[in-house]
Amino acid sequence: MSAFVPLFGPIVQNAYVVADLQAAVAHWTDKVGVGPFYLMEHVAFGDVWFRGAPLTLDLSVAIAQWGEIQVELVTQHDASPSIYREFAARHGEGLQHVGVMTPSVEQHLRRLADRGIEPVQHGATANGMRFAYVSTDAHPGAMIELIESGPAVDAFFLMVRNAARGWDGSRPLRRLR
Repeated sequence: MSAFVPLFGPIVQNAYVVADLQAAVAHWTDKVGVGPFYLMEHVAFGDVWFRGAPLTLDLSVAIAQWGEIQVELVTQHDASPSIYREFAARHGEGLQHVGVMTPSVEQHLRRLADRGIEPVQHGATANGMRFAYVSTDAHPGAMIELIESGPAVDAFFLMVRNAARGWDGSRPLRRLR
């Protein structure tokens, strides 16, 4: 009997859709002790698709580290159809996706297609970070995001992790330019 090979690597990120980013950061820092959060306002995207159609998206995220897991808070500012709007309509606020790293989003999507798992929303940020949210949420639970590793994303995630080590509670929200 051969060993079972998981389809995804370990979870590195839990991402929550929130209505008020500032209030969510205050909750996580004051009540849970997680921080500091790095805020990226109105994230610039390259090409993004939602259910096969081009998507223009206006959202902000705040990211912090909690032990081995990154906490991402997501607020969408516009009314464009997206995974975040669908989630909010069904559930309000809450855990919308978990993130896993992959060396290649494209190759990973090809492997998943054999199992009927398709991208629901995918694309890249303006600086080239590739991602895909896949159709793994038919059963109650969160969607899975594939995050392509690379020098820029790896360096950012390391910065967030290092900032959390020994954080003294000061400057809980740090804006990135």
